[in-house]
Amino acid sequence: MKKLKFNLIALSLATFILCSCSYRVLDFTLISSKNVDLTRSAEFVRGKSRVKGGDMIHWIIVFPSGRVSIKEAVDRAIERTPGCVALLDGVIYRKFWYIPYIYGQDAVVVEGQPLIDPSLALNATESPTYGKIELDKKGEIKEVKTLSSYEYLTLKRKIVKELEEEVNFSNSKDVK
Repeated sequence: MKKLKFNLIALSLATFILCSCSYRVLDFTLISSKNVDLTRSAEFVRGKSRVKGGDMIHWIIVFPSGRVSIKEAVDRAIERTPGCVALLDGVIYRKFWYIPYIYGQDAVVVEGQPLIDPSLALNATESPTYGKIELDKKGEIKEVKTLSSYEYLTLKRKIVKELEEEVNFSNSKDVK
């Protein structure tokens, strides 16, 4: 009987010590940490999928490594989608777990549907990862072309090879 009582107390104590907490802080209709031009709100588009962002700190022994920030969590969620200016129909959660006198984590998680400004989204996606711009003799743009990584590396090798040949040729004149 004593062993059963001891096991029950130990289990209750372990459950209490290793517990965590997660709760809903706020439901929102519209939230943003960015400047939003609401006069253009008719042009805004709702994103197709929900996005998440968070901010987390660590508890070491009994000392926190900082303070969790809802603003940082909102910023991170907004920045996940190009052109996003705000989040719609979302939730803010607070999550916390702690093993006393050892380690723990405290976090804020923001989840919502992105509200996208198409003009900002176009600007974010206009510049390709790899590209080539040709200029005419006057310095005006002649052609803009998007390249794959393979095309880019091939063109780069070709240019480097041409430059090396040009340098070697000019050095051979100096030697004579």
